[in-house]
Amino acid sequence: MAYLMEGLPRQVTIYEVGPRDGLQNESAVIPVEVKAEFIDRLADAGHKVIEATSFVHPKWVPQLADADELLARLPRRPGVRYPVLVPNPRGLDRALERGVDEIAIFASATETFAAKNLNRSLESQFEMFEPVVARALESGLRVRAYVSMCFGDPWEGPTPISQVVTVGERLLGLGCYELSLGDTIGVGTPGHVTALIEAFGRPERLAVHFHDTYGQALGNTLAALRAGVTTVDASTGGIGGCPYAESATGNLATEDLVWMLRGLGIETGLDLGKLVSTSTWLAGLLGRPSPSRVVQALSKG
Repeated sequence: MAYLMEGLPRQVTIYEVGPRDGLQNESAVIPVEVKAEFIDRLADAGHKVIEATSFVHPKWVPQLADADELLARLPRRPGVRYPVLVPNPRGLDRALERGVDEIAIFASATETFAAKNLNRSLESQFEMFEPVVARALESGLRVRAYVSMCFGDPWEGPTPISQVVTVGERLLGLGCYELSLGDTIGVGTPGHVTALIEAFGRPERLAVHFHDTYGQALGNTLAALRAGVTTVDASTGGIGGCPYAESATGNLATEDLVWMLRGLGIETGLDLGKLVSTSTWLAGLLGRPSPSRVVQALSKG
C-alpha cells in the first residue's frame, strides 16, 4: 500500500553504484565473470543506469583492475546506460578505447581529502578535470561529476556549504550534466541536506549520494526529494564505502531505498524481488550477510 506525501516527485532515477563504488571497497577481488553477471542481473531488475567500473590505476584500487576485460565481456541491454568512473586523462584514454559513452569524474569539497584522494589541492584539482571533461565532451560523451565530503571531512570537520557550492558550480560550469553530492562519511542530517540543496538553487542538476554511517541515509534522501532532487545514488545490498576514508561505512542500500519509495508511491521501475535475490546471491559470494535491512528481512521470507 502506498501513502502519498505532498511535495515529492512521482518518479525517481536510482543511479546504481554497486558494481563500482560497492565492489571497490571489498577486501576480496571478485572474478570478472561474476562482476559481469552482477551487472546484468541489475539490468534485468530494471536498472537503467549502472556504474560499471572505474579506470583507476590498479595499484590504488586492485578490485577494479579488470575494467577493460569487464567492459569487453559485459552484455549491453538496450536502454541501459553503463557509465564508468574516470580519474584522469589516462583513464579517459582507456574509456574511449573501450567505446564508453558516459563517464564520471570525482572531486573533493575539502582541501585535505583532495590531497589524500587526488594528490591535488582544492584549487589544482580543476587543472586535472578541465582537459578530461573538455575532451570527453568533444568525443560525444556525457560527463557526470561527484563531489566528496560535502557534509563533513574526518580531518577538517563540517564542510562549509559555500565551499561545496563553489566546487560544484565550477564542475557544472565545465559541462557536467549532473552533480552528485556525496556524504562520504555519512555525517549529514536532513536539515543540512535541505540547506545545501537550496544553496545551489537548481535541484534538477543535482543527485545525492549518502552513506549510512549514522543511520541517516533514508532520512537524508527524503529531505533531498522534498528539496527537488530526483536522482539518488544507491548500492545494491548496501555494499561499499570509500577506500580513502576509514570512517565511511556502506552506501545507501538500493533495496532499502526502493522499499521507502514504493511506500510513498514513487516509481523507480525496479523489481524489488530481483534486487533482493541478486543481493542474497552476491552476499553468498562475498561470504557475509548483506547490510541492507530490506534484504535481511525479505530473504528470510
